[in-house]
This record gives sequence, structure tokens and C-alpha cells, in this order.
Amino acid sequence: MTEPAEKPRKSWIKSSPLAHGLMLGLFSLVTAGLLAWADQATEAPIAARGADDLAASLAQVLPASLYDNSPATDMRTVTDAAEGPVSVHIAAKAGTVTGTAFELTGYGYSGAIRVLIGVAPDGTLLGVRVLSHAETPGLGDKIELAKTDWIEGFTGRSLSDPTPDGWKVKRDGGIFDQFSGATITPRAVVGTIRRGLEFFARNQAALTAPLAN
Repeated sequence: MTEPAEKPRKSWIKSSPLAHGLMLGLFSLVTAGLLAWADQATEAPIAARGADDLAASLAQVLPASLYDNSPATDMRTVTDAAEGPVSVHIAAKAGTVTGTAFELTGYGYSGAIRVLIGVAPDGTLLGVRVLSHAETPGLGDKIELAKTDWIEGFTGRSLSDPTPDGWKVKRDGGIFDQFSGATITPRAVVGTIRRGLEFFARNQAALTAPLAN
């Protein structure tokens, strides 16, 4: 008589819940290690790219001829009654402050609009640039220098030029152009720049104090 064939034994690894747990844990550990390695590998290039972007943006609102320091790293933080804590980049020559730059956020038709504002010690605008926005392409995106030169029209302006009533778009009785089909976006930018000038005026003494050696 032929003996019945022996049934194949189940692998301990396949049948044991403990083994399944160990394998899952090992897989998770390896995955976490790979992710950590990837984070470390990309951290330095991302930081370098961020520093380059910051330097390029500051160069557009703080003319290089004004300073012999590094505005990207020479900073002051001012806690303002209206704006809260604001980080301010300081341009200086031989320790004397020659310009300041800071970011404020306004809200347009599609959300936040980040605006970088450069201000001279006397309160005159050195330059303004929109850093980011989500406004409608072809309409609200005209706040970008790459689209139109509208944003350059603020250079040289101050709280007294125009007078407070003029710091609005023309549709609201001010002097600044709005865009056809997109009034909310330029209105938000004009309002944000005016807020920036008012912030500077409230904190002018602190912002223009000489840099320490």
C-alpha cells in the first residue's frame, strides 16, 4: 500500500502573526530610514535655493548702491500694534541705515498676496514686489512685474505722496490704476503697501537706528 503523501508544512514566517508584525516593522523602519536620508539629501539644496530667492527679491527693492552689509542676514524684528511681529531686513552703509525691506500679506480675489516692500529712512518707497499670489491669470496676475510694470509705479511714493485719500485705486477715488475686470487684486496690493508705509512710520526710530558694530 502506498503511503499518503506528506502534506507540505506551512512556513513559520507565513503563518505566524508575530512574524508578520516583525516584517511590517522592518519594512516601516527601512522606509523611515530612506525618507530621512532623502530629507537630509535635499535639505541643503532647498535652503540654498531659498537663500538665492531671498537675495534676488531683496535686490529688487533695495538698490545695491545703498549698502555695504548683507540685508539678507542683518535683520530686526519689530512687534507692531497693528501688524504684530514683523521681520525687517536692514540695508546699511558704514553702519548707517539706508533702507529697510519687509513682507506683508494682503488678500485679493483668490487669497493671500505676499508683498515685499522696500522703504528708505525718510519713508519713501524704494521698491515693491509681489512675492506670491493665486490671482486669476490674465487678470489679477498683472501685479507681477513679469506681466506689467504696474508695480513699479509705487517707487518714490510715500504716505504724503499721494495724500492718504489718494492711497486707493481710481475706482475708489484714489490715484492708482485698477485692472479691467480685476479691481479686487490691485485694491488689495495698494492697501497692503499703504499698511507697510504706516508700519514703517510707527516704528521709524527703531528701524533706522544705526547697526551695531
